[in-house]
Amino acid sequence: MRSKSALSGVKEIAKLANVSIGTVDRVLHNRKGVSEETRKKIEAIVAQLDYRPNKMASLLAKRDLITISVVIPKSSTETNYWTYPLAGIDQALSEIKQFGVVINYFFYDLNSKSDFFKIADAVLKTETNGVLLAPSFVEESTVFVKKLIETNVPFVCINSDLPKEESLSYIGPDLYQSGRLAAQLISFMMKDDDDILVINLSTQLELDHHLFRKEQGFRKYFEENNLLNTVLSLNINHSDIESIEKQIHKAIISTPKARVLFVTNSRVHIVAKVISKIKSDILLVGYDFIEENITQMEKGYIRFIISQRPREQGYMGIMALYKSIFKIEKVEPVNYMPIDIITRENYKSYKN
Repeated sequence: MRSKSALSGVKEIAKLANVSIGTVDRVLHNRKGVSEETRKKIEAIVAQLDYRPNKMASLLAKRDLITISVVIPKSSTETNYWTYPLAGIDQALSEIKQFGVVINYFFYDLNSKSDFFKIADAVLKTETNGVLLAPSFVEESTVFVKKLIETNVPFVCINSDLPKEESLSYIGPDLYQSGRLAAQLISFMMKDDDDILVINLSTQLELDHHLFRKEQGFRKYFEENNLLNTVLSLNINHSDIESIEKQIHKAIISTPKARVLFVTNSRVHIVAKVISKIKSDILLVGYDFIEENITQMEKGYIRFIISQRPREQGYMGIMALYKSIFKIEKVEPVNYMPIDIITRENYKSYKN
């Protein structure tokens, strides 16, 4: 009978090769039934790992625990978006904890720069082998990662990047192209005299670069395609729902030709609740396949949801750090998520 540690090694090879354990077993024992291409792929991974039965166990016996620090926003009453990357992180941990990996979770308040600083300082005071970061505050995150670089701690960014800093990898949306896609979707359905309202919802708008890069891509699409519709911006930096609703209500009433609304983040469900009370003919487009947004889509208030796989971002971020720390394979510096378009017709079958 194969030992448990040997089986763990085979599982690791199978995962890296994206094949079954049985296929790896056939290659290791030189059995038939495996294509030449797959055989060569598995043999390359075996050579890279210098795999021998029980080798993983002997390595782990000599190795200290590998600690990865996760720094992401807390889930809040405004949006439960961050529960999705967290689910992917937990999934990755379940697959690699057998190799001595542990994760320390650090959650910061998305509406508080001072809280982020406090969390970042706590991370820097711990012994960590790598950091998974969602950099909602650009300036503060830049200060943080510079200190990580000084101490040779690798970091991976998810959801939004830090353009001027060299992370091990960025895993998330191509923000500019995402905005262009939203513009293209809307252009197919709007009328020539429709005004468009781009809504940015964030308490730290001056720092929330990922929202404005989406808007930049959105506006550029209209410019390049000579679409003459007026594109207006509504920037809301409040966090309480009542204030947000008042500003949206005022903007819609004061711009009667604004039949199209584009919300640049996951809080599109808040806008949906407002328009449900005052207008029925608005084309509303926003981001993220989360429960609150799906509820509003079911009711018919959200036409399109653009999803960029937050769960997969969390999973891939942890796996990138794991592969780099264990020197399993080279990590790609940029991994853009596919841009998925969700509608009432396909959301039930969509797998996040």
